[in-house]
Amino acid sequence: MESAGGQPKVVTARSSGLLACRRCAKVWPAGTERCGRCGSHLHSRKPGSLSQVWAWWIAGFICYIPANLYPMLKTRMLFDVTDATIIAGALELAHHGSVFIAIIILIASVLIPLAKFGAIALLALGVGRQTRIGPGRRHVLYELVEYIGRWSMIDVFVVAILTALVQLHSVASITPGPAAIAFALSVIFTMLSAQAFDPRLIWDLDAPEPGVNEDQPPRVTSANAPVQGPAG
Repeated sequence: MESAGGQPKVVTARSSGLLACRRCAKVWPAGTERCGRCGSHLHSRKPGSLSQVWAWWIAGFICYIPANLYPMLKTRMLFDVTDATIIAGALELAHHGSVFIAIIILIASVLIPLAKFGAIALLALGVGRQTRIGPGRRHVLYELVEYIGRWSMIDVFVVAILTALVQLHSVASITPGPAAIAFALSVIFTMLSAQAFDPRLIWDLDAPEPGVNEDQPPRVTSANAPVQGPAG
C-alpha cells in the first residue's frame, strides 16, 4: 500500500486494533487479556524485550571469548598430550590437507557466531531509529538469525562424537576441553537473545499510531469474538 505522497506505508495489526497470540498466532481484538485458544497472556509487544535481548547477548559474548582462547579438544596419544583451540585445530587440518573441513569449521565456529552477535545487536539498536536498512530487510535478517541458530552447535556435536569414538584407553583418547562448555553456553545464550527479541518492534517506527488505520475505518468487534487478520 502507498500513501498519498507515494511513500510506502506499513499497516500492522496493532494499528488496526488487533492483537496476535505469539504462541498459536490467533488474532484477537486489542484489549483481550488471554488467548481463547491456548490460554496464554496476550501482549501487543513483549514486555522487557530489549532488556532481555541485551542481557542474553552480553552473557553469550562473554562466554564466546574463552570459547576461542581455551582448548576445545584434548588429545592424548600414548605419552603425548595435545591441546587445540578452535582456530588452531582448523589451521592444523588445513596444514594436513583438509582445507575444506577447516573452512567449514572456521565458518561455523568463528564467522557465523560473530555474524549472529552483529545481527542481533543491529536489530536491537535499530528499534525506534531510522536506519538505512528498511523494516522488511530487518525482518528477513531476524528470520535468518532464527534459522541459523539451530546449526550453531556443530562444534559441540563433533567434540561429543569424537569423545565417544576415540577412547582407546592407554593408546589414544580425546576429551572435551573447557572451550566446549563455553562455546555451548555462548550458542545457548545467543539463541535466547534472538528469541527474546520481539520482531513486531521492527515495524513500529513506520506504522501508524495504535488504533489508527488510514485505509479503513475502525472495526467494531465483539470483545469475545476472534478476528482474523495480520499477526503483529
